[in-house]
Order: sequence, then structure tokens, then C-alpha cells
Amino acid sequence: MIMKTYSQKKENVERNWFVVDATDRILGRVATKIADRIRGKDKPTFTPHTDGGDYVIVVNAEKIKVTGSKFDKKMYYRHSLYPGGLKSQSFKELNEKNPERIIEEAVKGMLPKNKLGKSIIKKLKVFQGPNHSHESQKPIEWNPS
Repeated sequence: MIMKTYSQKKENVERNWFVVDATDRILGRVATKIADRIRGKDKPTFTPHTDGGDYVIVVNAEKIKVTGSKFDKKMYYRHSLYPGGLKSQSFKELNEKNPERIIEEAVKGMLPKNKLGKSIIKKLKVFQGPNHSHESQKPIEWNPS
């Protein structure tokens, strides 16, 4: 008997909502778990060319931790596309001004660099503080360890 390879279709995807508390979690370790969850790699129906993942809500983004001396030395760069337009911020500065961007950048770097990756990152919702605006989706508490 010949078995056919299963290929998931985007119409057949069942998506769930999960909420993660980032308090005292290590940035890279939680970002890998989130990237796997929003891409769908933790499901038995994973297909590399299909967006089959779940939605993830991250709360308390400002309480994320990093190891070693990254708190003071890790730098984030962006460019305005004008000559001399390179802007840089340290982890400490970015954590004070826009802590959501730290988690978004970490997860985005772990996704495919194509149209699929751009659509997958939209399923990540990051919030400062313990409250979020997605209560109506009835998210499940998720503790990535």
C-alpha cells in the first residue's frame, strides 16, 4: 500500500490563541518557542510552505531578561535609507522606550525571510504590562519552558 505525503492547505488550518507572560524569561529561549508556535512547527500537520501556526499574545514585554552583559551592550540598529541615517539603541534604551519591539525583532529573525515570514509575524501580538486587547478570542495560558 502506498501512502501519500500529507500537504496542509491554508483553508484547513485550525488556529488557537495562546498568551505568554514574559516576566523573568530569557529572550532567546522564549522567542524560539514563540517562533515555532506561530509557524506551526509544533503541530503534526506542519507543512513548510503553508502558514499553519497559532496566534501568540505576549504580555509584560518590559520584564524580559537577557543573559550576560547583553542588557548594557546589545545594540539594535535601523536605517532611514538616507545617507548617514543609521540609528542605534542599546537593549536598555529600547527596553525603556519600546519593549514590544525587542520581542518582535527576536521572533522575526527566526522566521523565513520571504512573503510567508511576513504573513506569519502578523500572528504575534506583544503588549507592555499584564493587559491585552484579545480577551474575546479566549486565549489559552501557555507556559513555554
